[in-house]
Amino acid sequence: MSTEPVRRVAAALAAPGQPGSGLAALDVALADSVGHRLFTVLVLDEARGVSRRAYTSQPEAYPVSGEKPLRRDSEFYALVARQGLPRFCRDRGDIIRAFPDHELILSLGCEAAVNMPVRWDGRTLGALNLLHAAGHYTEAQLPALSLFAALAVAPILHILGEEGR
Repeated sequence: MSTEPVRRVAAALAAPGQPGSGLAALDVALADSVGHRLFTVLVLDEARGVSRRAYTSQPEAYPVSGEKPLRRDSEFYALVARQGLPRFCRDRGDIIRAFPDHELILSLGCEAAVNMPVRWDGRTLGALNLLHAAGHYTEAQLPALSLFAALAVAPILHILGEEGR
């Protein structure tokens, strides 16, 4: 992976307009380096027991919306939130099993996904969610995804109101 996408994200994070400009730069960098048809950022507020979509590359189909209760019995929560591991959905069947809104996801041409945890100080703050064609995501992309997830810490902390913590 070229260092140019990382440099552009770092520059965007240093500029005014956070967290929007930083998350938009992450969107572009991830599209260029890993690829996606849909990119969202999910923020987890464990203390309040809710999650919310804080960023989306397709606001018409997946708007930034209100809060939803955390589904602590879900595979996403077990892997991504609790264990801090990425979750791969490799094909249409995985998407159908993993997402209650799979019909919308499939209608966008997305038959694969990776949910990459964004972690800070031993806890998961949220996730970078990338969706694309079947078979697009593999473990070989984890180094790049891990780097971009680390760059997402500051914007998510800002969203959670913990920038001074």
